[in-house]
Amino acid sequence: MPDPVGARQLPLVLPHEAALGRDDFLIGGSNRDAFALVDGWPDWPSPVVVLAGPIGSGKTHLVEIWRAISGAAIVDAGDLGSVDVAALAAQGAVAVEDAHLGFDETALFHLLNAARQSGTSVLITSRTWPQAWQLSLPDLASRLRAATPLEILEPDDDLLRRVLVKLFSDRQIMVEPSVVDFLVTRMERSLFAAGRAVDSLDRKSLAEGRRITRPLAARCLESADPQAE
Repeated sequence: MPDPVGARQLPLVLPHEAALGRDDFLIGGSNRDAFALVDGWPDWPSPVVVLAGPIGSGKTHLVEIWRAISGAAIVDAGDLGSVDVAALAAQGAVAVEDAHLGFDETALFHLLNAARQSGTSVLITSRTWPQAWQLSLPDLASRLRAATPLEILEPDDDLLRRVLVKLFSDRQIMVEPSVVDFLVTRMERSLFAAGRAVDSLDRKSLAEGRRITRPLAARCLESADPQAE
């Protein structure tokens, strides 16, 4: 039976890896302080740092930079309850990612205590601050109030432009500067939206067998779901 939709070619999106080294991190006014503190380890104002920022703002990239500097172990916050946190802290620095998604409060409390006893550092990432985590353990809330808060803000035009160029480069895609400028002036102002736009343009250009142009970028932005994550 013939294909009712015809010989439509589906896009083959090749896998790609984002460059997450120190020299790959693009610094702007929105993230300069965060980068400086992470890069300045172990000269931190406190043993525990809470790094907060919106989705796609570079928190994971900073964790990778810190891991390369400190040798830190990385654990998802939701997995803390199944980890020997004392042994983890005894081995050295620890990064706890995505605390906004929830975690075992007792496990995090014991991790912070073990890290203090071991004289090591803990970096916690989240999209929100601890005050929004609805903690039920007062001692943990007290420990987190003593942590150094570190925030990543939304990018300015210059950083957003450089991030778009990097995202296209990560996929080995060359685009005209005018396309990048068009995206910067019309897209949602976030690094997450930048990643979503580049992914959409990559897929559409492959599906249609054409290069990425301003008209194609305009169609991608028009069809983008602002609520999608």
